[in-house]
Amino acid sequence: MQFTPIQLYKSSTDQVSFGVELVDSPTSQSSIAQRRLFPDLPFSFSPPLFFIVFIFILYLFHFSFQNLQPTQPNPTMALTRTIHPHSLPPLTSSRSTKPSLFLGSTRSLLPTPTPIHSRNHTRSISSAQRRSAVAANVSDVKLKSTSDLLVTKEEGLEVYEDMILGRVFEDMCAQMYYRGKMFGFVHLYNGQEAVSSGFIKLLKKEDSVVSTYRDHVHALSKGVPARAVMSELFGKTTGCCRGQGGSMHMFSAEHNVLGGFAFIGEGIPVATGAAFTSKYKREVLKEADCDHVTLAFFGDGTANNGQFFECLNMAALWKLPIIFVVENNLWAIGMSHLRATSDPEIWKKGPAFGMPGVHVDGMDVLKVREVAKEAIGRARRGEGPTLVECETYRFRGHSLADPDELRDPDEKARYAARDPITQFKKYLIENKLASEAELKAIEKKIDEVVEDAVEFADESPAPSRSQLLENVFADPRGFGIGPDGSYRCEDPKFTEGTAQV
Repeated sequence: MQFTPIQLYKSSTDQVSFGVELVDSPTSQSSIAQRRLFPDLPFSFSPPLFFIVFIFILYLFHFSFQNLQPTQPNPTMALTRTIHPHSLPPLTSSRSTKPSLFLGSTRSLLPTPTPIHSRNHTRSISSAQRRSAVAANVSDVKLKSTSDLLVTKEEGLEVYEDMILGRVFEDMCAQMYYRGKMFGFVHLYNGQEAVSSGFIKLLKKEDSVVSTYRDHVHALSKGVPARAVMSELFGKTTGCCRGQGGSMHMFSAEHNVLGGFAFIGEGIPVATGAAFTSKYKREVLKEADCDHVTLAFFGDGTANNGQFFECLNMAALWKLPIIFVVENNLWAIGMSHLRATSDPEIWKKGPAFGMPGVHVDGMDVLKVREVAKEAIGRARRGEGPTLVECETYRFRGHSLADPDELRDPDEKARYAARDPITQFKKYLIENKLASEAELKAIEKKIDEVVEDAVEFADESPAPSRSQLLENVFADPRGFGIGPDGSYRCEDPKFTEGTAQV
């Protein structure tokens, strides 16, 4: 057997092109040439081959036509539900099915065919592909059905006040930063308020929250006073960490805010440990009333880190009461999420580990609340973790040091038009849950709260030098504290020959 060159076709310009044909012997070349029916084609064609190709083409047409037929619902997917985007609420039983350009305009409790549309990126995923991504035991998960998405008047006003507090507080942070009152990196939460308010306002005080470097609003939603958060940003002793944490490290043991974390992925193992603590208290220490849950907030970039996968595996293995909340704002500084990951649908990583993966419009606080209720309820009942991808958008740069010149202005304008606070305000008024006057009274109240927080933080004392040595060494004697118990840094002779203090 050998490879020999053969003439494939002769062009109109009499230039001859050559290819390679696999033959058993040189003598078989003439027999192949004699069997050719179409000498101008770039391949040999015999009647039997023609018949085989014709049958194969008919089969392809038949298979394609079958795929176009409507399929019957799969009984194992009976838990699947999809929330379609509504045009600026209200959320009623007759929801609009008009497609949205928003990448996260739909979500499902289990995978269903959902088209994804985004700028310069269009993808259609078949039902079979989505089903193949679901672990076998996920189909057995029972998620409580919630047909009524309406909030009560009290709930609506509470959520609206929390969202306004987050927005006004962050706007004030920008002013104070540019006035030189804050230092270091400050990452604002504008535009993402529906995620924080939608989840955290459903928690108990004993439940835990673990945040990221974009943590101011998470702390506020969990109940940390605006004064304490603003003072921490100012670096004052009255801050929730006595001025030692700053913007990226909000912590409050009283409110079970277990910290903001500067490096992505750092908080997920801490959150997993907190969830393990809850399970241990309940099952080992027999504290029957311990049904505490943990929320782990993180961004889209973290979903490509190792801690994320390790903790998803551990949480699913031990059925820990934790909800992994992905705040996918579509950008990591100047890198688009669609360019940074092989599969932009983060929620699909949940079923891969045997837990529900949920995809929700993170610009709609009511949709976020519905998902949060189900996920938190599952965790409290001991049914294990849930991965929730909230697709949202930040209205400012990555931090206040970012001029935000890399994102398309048209894209920013499109998301600004879907402001979660504006949408929720309209929903409350149209459904007669609140009047314009009531909402304006809330806005006025929040303005006063934030102004008071700034004045309080500005007038608060700065930490003393001795505080630098606290929370550094388990036993500071011999390091920062002298034999007589006094702080060495306060002894003028301490720095002789090295540096002045």
